[in-house]
Order: sequence, then C-alpha cells, then structure tokens
Amino acid sequence: MFLAAGLAGPVQEVPCTLESGESTTCLRIARKSVPSDHAQGPWCPKSVHDGPEAGGIWPEAGTAHDVTGEFIANLATFYGDSAWALHNEDGTINVTDTAEACAAAARPDVDPALHNHCVECLPTYLARDTVVETLIPKLPTRAKSPSPIRSNIGLALNGVEFAAPAPTHAILAAHTLAPFDDCGGHINMHDGYHYHAVTSGCLTSIAQDDAHAPMIGYALDGYPIHARAGHDGAEPTDLDECRGHMDDTRGYHYHVAGPGKNQTLDCFTGEIVQGAARRPPGPPPGQPPRE
Repeated sequence: MFLAAGLAGPVQEVPCTLESGESTTCLRIARKSVPSDHAQGPWCPKSVHDGPEAGGIWPEAGTAHDVTGEFIANLATFYGDSAWALHNEDGTINVTDTAEACAAAARPDVDPALHNHCVECLPTYLARDTVVETLIPKLPTRAKSPSPIRSNIGLALNGVEFAAPAPTHAILAAHTLAPFDDCGGHINMHDGYHYHAVTSGCLTSIAQDDAHAPMIGYALDGYPIHARAGHDGAEPTDLDECRGHMDDTRGYHYHVAGPGKNQTLDCFTGEIVQGAARRPPGPPPGQPPRE
C-alpha cells in the first residue's frame, strides 16, 4: 500500500487509543526524511532573470504562483510593502545557502541578517538517519463531529507527510519567502520533506477502475485521500466541510484542495489517535518552538 522505498521499515500493526478514548489497532509507519519517487526542489531562483524552472511555487489568495526571478523582484508591489527587497542591484537573489542559514531562518526570531531572503533548505542538510513515525487507525472510526486540523494531516503513499498549512503570515512578517517546490513540498530541519500542496504528476497513486480521481494517501483518521479531480478534470461537487464524500465503490474518502490553498484538507471526519494532533519537536519557519 505504502511505497516501501520511502519507508524506514515495515508497516507495523500496534494497539492505540483514539481521541475519544476508544482502543483500536493502528498502523505504525516509519518514513524516511525525503521521498523516493520524485526529485525535490528547486525552491528559490538565484537571479531576477530566472524563469519558472529555477524556482517553486508560493500560495497566495488561492493561487499557486510560480516563484520566478521576476516574482521575487516584484514582491514589494505584490504585497504592497516597500520593505521587501530579496534581490540586489546586480540582480542576484538572497537565498539561504547553508544548513546554518536554513536553521536560522526557521527560528521564531528570524536572524535579522536573514530577513529579505528566500528560504531554501536542501535534502543534503538532513541527517541520513532521520526517521519520523506516524500512527494511523487501521480502520477509520467516524467522529461525532468534525475536528480541526491542528497539526499534520496525513501521509502520501510515498510516506511523505501532508503537513498542516505553512505559517505564511509568520514567514511573510520577516520578509522571507519559503516556497514549495513544483511537487508542493519543502524541507525543514526537524520534519524533513513534507507537502503543503498537491500538484499533478508527482505523487505515487493508485488508479481507480472508473474515472474517479486516484488515491494518493491516508489522512490521520484512516480515511483515504484522493487527488482533487477525476479524469475529466472536475472536482466533485458534493464534498463536505472537510473535503470528503461517500460513494458506493470507495466508501467515505477525501479529495485534496488545489495547490494555491495551502491546506490539503479542511478538517477530520474521523477519530485520530491520541496525541496525533500535537506537532513533532521543532518549529516550522517563523513559528515558536513546538510543545
């Protein structure tokens, strides 16, 4: 079910307790820090003359914008704030180009020397033995009412986390940009590579026998996650508040939002495991340390 090359070991069945207090069986998935089924990056262009192939994407107002050199050069206009100045007079762009700079840009008090930088953390900065474990109910249990997204959302079939929304307000407050690559992911030093958006053509998927959107992962409540649109390019029109619906073939399942939303799903319909809503150690860019 999960792509073995993206995991640090076999999926294990273990006892677990849901947030409701109910005991059940969970799948314990230990994933590697980077995906095995697609390349990562690029994230930040290095010159104002660079085109879309040199950078990733950035979500704003529901649109995934190509992070080109021109986009970087026009940030002051884009955000209506003259303090934006990620580029220099010679056309070069300020990019975090070391592991130390990456880590400093991820502090809650961003190093002032790294304000007005494009934050790019590379896979080579991660420890080779970085492993992140996730517990997902083997059989989903519908909750009495939907619960909000407070942490990670689920796992793609390649083992990569669908993360909570990127803290864009905090990132922008330091006049930094932390783009996603064209597969919708980026890296921090604590969680490794993770998705904030789902784009087409990147993720390992399970095709459906009908024209329905392929399955691409599981939410933390155990319900399957499918791509946004089916073969006809249309998004289902009967999605509930969490972006899920029911059909006779698949039962209840979710469909991801478009890549410009910065939120894969809107809530959980099912019960998640106790403690699953707590973030793992380490802050994302611009956020305080996690409890």
